[in-house]
Amino acid sequence: MSLERIKYESFKNLVVSAEETAQFFKNGMTVGSSGFTRGGDSKVVLKALAERAKNEDLKITLLTGASLGHGTDAALSESNALTKRLPFQVDNVLRKAINQGEVLFIDQHLSESSEQIMDGIWNLDIGILEVSEILEDGSLVFTTSIGNNVAIAEYADKLILEINTAIPKNIKGLHDIVSVPKYPNRKPIEILKADDRIGTESLKIDPSKVIAIVFHDIEDAPGDIQPADEATTAIANNIIKFFENEVAQGKLTKSLMPLQCGIGKVANAVLDGLQNSDFEDLVMYSEVLQDSTFNLIDSGKMNFASACSMTLSQACYDRVIANLDHYKSKIMLRPQNISNSVEVIRRLGIIGINTSLECDIYGNVNSTHVLGKNMMNGIGGSGDFARNAYISIFVTAATAKNGNISSIVPMVSHHDHTEHDVDVIVTDQGVADLRGLAPRERALVIINNCAHPDYRADLLDYYNRAAGFGGHTPHILSEAFSFHQRLSETGSMKKQLATTVS
Repeated sequence: MSLERIKYESFKNLVVSAEETAQFFKNGMTVGSSGFTRGGDSKVVLKALAERAKNEDLKITLLTGASLGHGTDAALSESNALTKRLPFQVDNVLRKAINQGEVLFIDQHLSESSEQIMDGIWNLDIGILEVSEILEDGSLVFTTSIGNNVAIAEYADKLILEINTAIPKNIKGLHDIVSVPKYPNRKPIEILKADDRIGTESLKIDPSKVIAIVFHDIEDAPGDIQPADEATTAIANNIIKFFENEVAQGKLTKSLMPLQCGIGKVANAVLDGLQNSDFEDLVMYSEVLQDSTFNLIDSGKMNFASACSMTLSQACYDRVIANLDHYKSKIMLRPQNISNSVEVIRRLGIIGINTSLECDIYGNVNSTHVLGKNMMNGIGGSGDFARNAYISIFVTAATAKNGNISSIVPMVSHHDHTEHDVDVIVTDQGVADLRGLAPRERALVIINNCAHPDYRADLLDYYNRAAGFGGHTPHILSEAFSFHQRLSETGSMKKQLATTVS
């Protein structure tokens, strides 16, 4: 351990072990922590809290930027340390606890978390922040994410700092830190281009809040970056063809508009597919920078990328950390209420590309729930972008579970994004451009262009019979969830299989 990363002298006597910090937590506390999709998360303090909770009645409400890495959510769940969790998660153990009702989960638009902290809906007893160093004036230099760090630092009663020495000090300059005032004292967020810098490189805090500092040298957990498969490659190609057609019609240029893309295999396949396209001088205004972002930058296709976090494979993480000085002129990390600001999204004309679990024949999207009841991960920032994007695109493979699930259904089992916020649906089967279409027109375009052939006839039969009963958005209520019912009863949405099994 070297104290040279603490340049604020009065903080040097606050250095303790992670185990010692666990004693600061009390049952019933509300805790805010850094961390956004594995980037810049608490790596030792929350784990120490989980260890203490194994032997004591110690439960907290935990608010972060998004998901955490290193199995932290699992450790907290297994030690029964969580009463409530928000606003996003991806951990299998925590997900099981949520769906069994053991942990309460609030699935929240990521732009809203810091707003609720500021409004006093969440009174944070302790905030835990990962930093790379503390400067002479006591200000904090963050690491690979900002997330809700600014609001946590400003509104938590006490702060515990984790100094991560695995992060080089030259990460300073990567961040654009802005503190948004409470209502009604707001001014416009003056971001007119994705690369506009409007804030500071570090965050000035109230030093009296800091009660402990812990050192560690643990890298971010690697992102689960899976290679593209046949379906995701087809989706990427279909999106590129859609963009090419928009350019051919004069609606877009070869630079498109600023891109936002959700996380995961499909998102990476879509962005990686742009490397072999004719598009150029691309920019990104998104939540998370993934491998594909840096691949586009390195290929010369992308000029700049703004987000609030990085989630990278180990190889890409090593490449970025080793070349921070090179990338600092090409990327920027911001607080998530800035990266996901609906004001900025609407002003910049973002093209939002997000993933759905299922879409219905009228363009409604379910991003979060399996069979309408079991939480998968959460809505994340998809709603922030979908509602305000210049073009809102949702992508999904046409089928899942070896073809036994159709991602196009008569009615989604849970509504996250309504038909009013969905412009384009893309599957491996094709593209449904819904702009300018009424519900009856949308249904035919979605079924014919996006549904898998194994389900197309059944969907058309449902729609045609529903349309015969009339209505602006035709449905047969007794059959609207027939696909889901078959899946629950037989393990497949296919009608012929359900008939055979019965």
